[in-house]
Amino acid sequence: MIELEHVSKVYRTGDIALRALDDVSLRIDDGDLVAIMGPSGSGKSTMMNILGCLDVPSSGVYRLDGTDVGGLSDNRLADIRNRKIGFVFQSFNLLPRTSAIRNVELPMVYAGTKDRRTRARRALARVGLAERANHQPNELSGGQQQRVAVARALVTDPTMILADEPTGNLDTASTVDVMNLFVELNEAGRTIVLITHEPEVAEFASRVVTLRDGHIVGDERR
Repeated sequence: MIELEHVSKVYRTGDIALRALDDVSLRIDDGDLVAIMGPSGSGKSTMMNILGCLDVPSSGVYRLDGTDVGGLSDNRLADIRNRKIGFVFQSFNLLPRTSAIRNVELPMVYAGTKDRRTRARRALARVGLAERANHQPNELSGGQQQRVAVARALVTDPTMILADEPTGNLDTASTVDVMNLFVELNEAGRTIVLITHEPEVAEFASRVVTLRDGHIVGDERR
């Protein structure tokens, strides 16, 4: 499903070149639950941007569902992001003063999807928040807000959920709650890629890929 072949990403500032990823090859199959780990500066944020079609490699090939995304236009990349990738971020990225159900509907508004309300209710029920559909973010706990963000990521039925430090703003109990949700979704067949620096979060994954200085230095299945 996800294939990186000899991918490098170089950022240039004047005469200075920063090689954030260096000749990285990686395959992630349908149904995997993968944690990509590494310290600050390891290249994991760059990896997330490329996997999420937010950026493209400087060299090498990235295929998502068999499509080489490297040469696609910005509009085509945006279309792929909307249809194939569900994003979950550390800061939740929910609209304030907007109900949970309307937050979940947002990706479908951009896609012009019909029956948005029904699908949003179904997604909220899937994450255990059916009774909180009309609550605004400031009326929800951090763990509940992240569940709304997961519902929003699920509602378009994406190929992959890409979660960037999804528990970074959560306490221990909420972290376990959200990670168990990811495990449940994975066991139901969803492909999930976690970007994290926390070993406790990586413990929930069935595979851990470790980055350091732009290279993959570990790839462990559990």
